[in-house]
Amino acid sequence: MTTLSTCPVCGSGKYKTHLEVKDYFLTQEDFIILECMNCQFRFVNPQPAGNELAMYYKSDDYISHHASRKGLFTFVYRFIRNYNFGKKLSYIRRLSRGTNVLDIGCATGDFLVFLKQKGYTVSGIEPDSDSREYAVRTNGIDVGDEADIMVIPDQSKDVISMWHVLEHVPALNQRLDQLSRILKNDGALFIALPNCDSADAIKYGKFWAGYDVPRHLWHFTQNNCKLLFEKHGFELKETIPMKFDSYYVSLLSEKYLHGSKNIFRAIKNGCASNRYAKKNNLNYSSLIYVFNKKAVN
Repeated sequence: MTTLSTCPVCGSGKYKTHLEVKDYFLTQEDFIILECMNCQFRFVNPQPAGNELAMYYKSDDYISHHASRKGLFTFVYRFIRNYNFGKKLSYIRRLSRGTNVLDIGCATGDFLVFLKQKGYTVSGIEPDSDSREYAVRTNGIDVGDEADIMVIPDQSKDVISMWHVLEHVPALNQRLDQLSRILKNDGALFIALPNCDSADAIKYGKFWAGYDVPRHLWHFTQNNCKLLFEKHGFELKETIPMKFDSYYVSLLSEKYLHGSKNIFRAIKNGCASNRYAKKNNLNYSSLIYVFNKKAVN
């Protein structure tokens, strides 16, 4: 385990315990989420390190990395995912230039296949060896492992995307430095993250599936996400809601809280969360942040 002594966003050494949360998905272990008293950033501390962290992903139930999994829940997940592919494409077309796309945390590469069919030049990074092999062998996508980020040429990508990935990355500030190096000066960065300020996060508390400890190491609000990226030379251009996520997260949270996925209660709570977000600073369950590099005078 690794213990952090300062906040990764603002560097403050003053923090308090926010919640003690169980790994409901896999091990049932308890983890502590701290909150920085300066910028309100929340993070798991202490954190599993290296090979320790990898073992928390070893489950056939980890949907995003297992293309062959069946069942109603997986069907619904994939239906929404495929709908979101079209939405993501529309955002990329509207908010970026060029066609060279790097997707970090691309899993089996399904989104990159979709982009490739639309005329984009695509590549990916995926730490999970099984998913990476599937992406290369079955989907025919150029996908490397984490170490390959280091050899991607400077300013070579028009678009970099991380769809619900950054919250998993241990070396947070190092990763943002890498993104800044790889992205072209007029490029666009798309970052999708759970929002721990959302109404569903507040309602479910320690049972909120968006915490997903310890796989989710970092827990962002809009304010401290913007602060972190500004520190690395990025400028926030737009924030886009992911309205389906409140239903998906509520469904999982229902299971953690009550022991079963009550679809009717999840839909009710998902609707309530979206209504709250519409009136309260776009605080949806998940958000896509679109960043550009700050202009250098």
